[in-house]
Amino acid sequence: MTTVLAIGTRKGLWLATSSAGRTGWEVTGPHHAMNDVYAVAFDTRRDRPRLLAGITSEHYGPSVAFSDDLGATWQEPDHAPIAFPEDTGAALARVWQFAPGPASTPEVVYAGVEPSAVFKSTDGGQTYELVRGLWDHPHRPQWHPGFGGMAVHTILPHPTDEARVLVAMSTGGVYATDDGGEHWRARNVGVQAYRNPDRYPEFGQCVHKVARHPDHPERFFLQNHHGVYRSDDGAESWQSIADGLPTDFGFAMVAHPHRPDVIYNFPIQADERRYPPDGRCAVYRSEDAGKSWDALTAGLPEVFWSGVLRDAMCVDDDDPAGVYFGTRSGSVYASRDEGDHWQPVAEQLPDVLCVRAVVV
Repeated sequence: MTTVLAIGTRKGLWLATSSAGRTGWEVTGPHHAMNDVYAVAFDTRRDRPRLLAGITSEHYGPSVAFSDDLGATWQEPDHAPIAFPEDTGAALARVWQFAPGPASTPEVVYAGVEPSAVFKSTDGGQTYELVRGLWDHPHRPQWHPGFGGMAVHTILPHPTDEARVLVAMSTGGVYATDDGGEHWRARNVGVQAYRNPDRYPEFGQCVHKVARHPDHPERFFLQNHHGVYRSDDGAESWQSIADGLPTDFGFAMVAHPHRPDVIYNFPIQADERRYPPDGRCAVYRSEDAGKSWDALTAGLPEVFWSGVLRDAMCVDDDDPAGVYFGTRSGSVYASRDEGDHWQPVAEQLPDVLCVRAVVV
């Protein structure tokens, strides 16, 4: 088997490949040189995995490219694959997230974008249409940009029910639909809105990332702008699981592909100090759904004043699972034993925005 790690940065996309038990890596790139790559995804529902990349050029603007041969060749439409209808008065700034739909809808791919919206593709991610139910939501006038922008950065389709999708945004919070996107309801009960006079409003939370385990679709884990939470009732309510972490601030939240109680987090200081406490590089893992946390540091640098962004951590679906993260200082690390030990994959890359892995 071969593991492929896609690394999106501010200056293009790099691909790291390992066919030796994830002990050594060959890195190629940049693909889409000098473009921001905020979003990548592997769609494994087809015979050959499709690699999707959201690319943003300073000269030509945002677009979507895809490859059906793991990056050897790329296709990019000669028209804008994602574009807001004229009546919205909006223009696409960038793509923040791709999410393939459930296996029952093999051509459906969702895209989360800035400004906050969801688009849906029914041709495998080549063309997209705006999901009007979320765009026309009455809460929209009260959504505001976070420090990184105003975007839908998380999309979690239900693994077996194509009508159910959960999204998260800065700074609107978590919303979900049970009818295929026609209606959306805020699901933020228990999540605080930092610096808001009402600490627990219906919406307005600055959610940084949400993760869902594929075999337990009613369980979610959430990293907020201050606050780490778990929901066991389909995001109807949330409970804090921040005890045991050195700080409740961060961006990344990742669920283990096989073990529903295992999650990964990378805490950093806030708000003025966007680096780990004491300059210590540590991934935190919980093996009991957030009741307790352990720092994983073997093989990681002892001095570290960088950070990890919301989509710059991921897992593969191998057994044991591989865990990966990229840093704002251009280093990428991998663990082939679920986080117990780490090794460098690449160094001195541009600012890492996202990473995604596939085993083929």
